[in-house]
Amino acid sequence: MQLTGAQIIIECLKEQGVDTVFGYPGGAILNIYDALYEYRDEIRHVLTSHEQGAAHAADGYARATGKVGVCMATSGPGATNLVTGIATASMDSVPMVAITANVGKPLLGRDSFQEVDIAGIVMPVTKHSFIVKDISKLADSIRKAFYIAKSGRPGPVLVDVTKDVTGAKWEYERKQPATINRETKEIRPEDIKQAVEMIEASEKPFIFAGGGGVISGASEEIRELAHRIESPVCDSLMGKGAFDGKDPLYTGMLGMHGTKASNLGVSQCDLLIVLGARFSDRVTGNVNNFAKNAKILQIDVDAAEVNKNVVVDAAVIGDLKEVLRRILEKVSPASHKEWVSHIEELKETYPLKYDPDQLTGPYIIEKLYEMTKDQDTIITTDVGQHQMWAAQYYQYKEPRTFLSSGGLGTMGYGLGACIGAQIGCPEKQVINIAGDGCFRMNMNEVITAVRNRLPIVQIILNNHVLGMVRQWQNLFYDSRYSHTVLNDVMDFVKVSEGMGAEAIRITKKEEVEPALAKALAADHPVVLDCLINQDLKVFPMVPAGADIEDAFDEEDLKNGKSV
Repeated sequence: MQLTGAQIIIECLKEQGVDTVFGYPGGAILNIYDALYEYRDEIRHVLTSHEQGAAHAADGYARATGKVGVCMATSGPGATNLVTGIATASMDSVPMVAITANVGKPLLGRDSFQEVDIAGIVMPVTKHSFIVKDISKLADSIRKAFYIAKSGRPGPVLVDVTKDVTGAKWEYERKQPATINRETKEIRPEDIKQAVEMIEASEKPFIFAGGGGVISGASEEIRELAHRIESPVCDSLMGKGAFDGKDPLYTGMLGMHGTKASNLGVSQCDLLIVLGARFSDRVTGNVNNFAKNAKILQIDVDAAEVNKNVVVDAAVIGDLKEVLRRILEKVSPASHKEWVSHIEELKETYPLKYDPDQLTGPYIIEKLYEMTKDQDTIITTDVGQHQMWAAQYYQYKEPRTFLSSGGLGTMGYGLGACIGAQIGCPEKQVINIAGDGCFRMNMNEVITAVRNRLPIVQIILNNHVLGMVRQWQNLFYDSRYSHTVLNDVMDFVKVSEGMGAEAIRITKKEEVEPALAKALAADHPVVLDCLINQDLKVFPMVPAGADIEDAFDEEDLKNGKSV
């Protein structure tokens, strides 16, 4: 049947099972928005306050559901406002399709009004980018975009369509989406054999679970492997929920703000089994001494990650869930009681600690966990101290329950992601934890949550400073607080109420539980403005470039440890 290009785009979205898109209209994309009006009963469009919010919402939707997130924007500044969200999705391997409309083909390359080469701009931060100037190629470009976004190591894809293509007509024929199979062609029997031999020869194994454990849905296989070989397990920020945070074998996060038990355990183990992790500098510290006593076995779907940051002793390339399934068919049970007992001793000797006498981020997050641990809850975060506290003090037992910008470290990510996650998972409680610096960046998305009557909870850990940057300035820059103090007249309660949300200010510990109870029971957005001390710090900490076993905490500093 003959359809306009705009209608073909919507029909292709329907083919792919898309039920929600996030976006913001403009001149070049008007034909697509007109088609969205026609299809409004079949595809929900969520109007955000800013295009960056649309990209983050599509990202959060994708991370929470495992489906492809979709966002839309018009040409020029609309398209460029998506770039930070696209780069965020790229760094964390999130499947997303961004659809933008450009000026008409005759106007390309003429510095026309709101013209920009968005396909070229995003090329380094996408798996692929298309510019469609021929309507005969439109449907297949959309279909390829979804296939590329979902297959192998997921990631974002951009499709830029000229305005004349969206208005032209072409014959449309519905097609079934291409089947996405798990990546198995690179899995070699000899690599599986070597992995099994290394595991069975190990006396002090340690499992490091990364974001691939979440993306591949391999949490059950990770649990089975850990218990079969009696191995402690740590995770990365992106790996939260790949292994149950309450499991006795769990030791906490690894790296710059990881637990001492994880950092010391990885430094002392004789085999580090790395599952879907890319050896970020925030994890490894000094790469020359990372896991210095261990052989390293890396399992990853992306061969480019092997020996990129850390040289490994062996690797298996392929979908993590499938690789682990094949390893589990062959690996024998093992007992490492002495090793596990040693790690348990480290956990008891070096627990996470905070000041119990004042209102702190860790206290609020522990109280939040206590009140939501028996519910289906998703935590999203922005980036900074609050993000690390959320990773340290909330116990994630399932995948896709912790959504955060890991690789890019995008301030302003959390609220958009929270909105996307809540729309993708309406049956779950979704909570965003932000610092005041991050909340300022995209707090206009509170309006989006109010407009859509989403029962999200926005917690602001408000210390009136850029907390993580200030922490570094205090420890490494002789307390020269250059432009990190936010002591102004901003009142987040009044601003949030002005946007239509309910807002509560918290100034002391005894106010936390009743405020959380009220927010969690609400059927609309609630903002909690929690006033905490500006000098609170995230511990443990590893200085940039130092060995991870050199992690220090407040007690070490009081005892004269130099940093």
